[in-house]
Amino acid sequence: MNPIRLILVDDQALFREGLRILLSQNPRLEIVAEAANGEEAIATAKLHVPDIILMDLRMPRLNGVEATRQITRELPETRVIVLTTFEDDDEVYEAITAGATGYLLKASPSERVIEAIELTAKGESFIEPSVTAKLLTHFSRLAADQTRREAPQPLAEPLSGRELDVLRHLASGRSNKEIANELGIAEGTVKNHMSNVIGKLGALDRTQAALRARELGLI
Repeated sequence: MNPIRLILVDDQALFREGLRILLSQNPRLEIVAEAANGEEAIATAKLHVPDIILMDLRMPRLNGVEATRQITRELPETRVIVLTTFEDDDEVYEAITAGATGYLLKASPSERVIEAIELTAKGESFIEPSVTAKLLTHFSRLAADQTRREAPQPLAEPLSGRELDVLRHLASGRSNKEIANELGIAEGTVKNHMSNVIGKLGALDRTQAALRARELGLI
């Protein structure tokens, strides 16, 4: 199996060095380049076309949100995980809408960072639990403000009780492994339920599924 190719983007050289040392110990990961600002991130991404970019948000010359927007537009196969000190509501919303598929805090344990990378490489999303709550609250507030918006269409096929259980845990920011432990079922079973949930909700990924479920009043 080929290693997951990464680019580290942060304006703090000391943080990049620590992250590089940490991730380099994992044989499944390969750091192909680093960048110190958004402009360098875009140029480096075009050069190396990595699988995943770990992106800081507040950087000189070009911030992480705009860099994420340009990279995901021009390199749709490259996925961006935000790794930042901040969990400001607006920044969370902007980063996700710009195309980031993951959002982690720099205070996260190393195991969570590696788990997020591996899940993202498989096409899933991983968002810090505290950030997930903020994101759902933000979208709910936006939905409430749009009083003239048409009511969302009901699901063509309702979710089963177990799928609803999985969905509620998903909305709390838990990974498949954590959901499996909570429900006492196999992780593969959780993945099957998750695929059904995403399909029935007409979503593209876990984050969209959680947002769609909130719109429908399922969670």
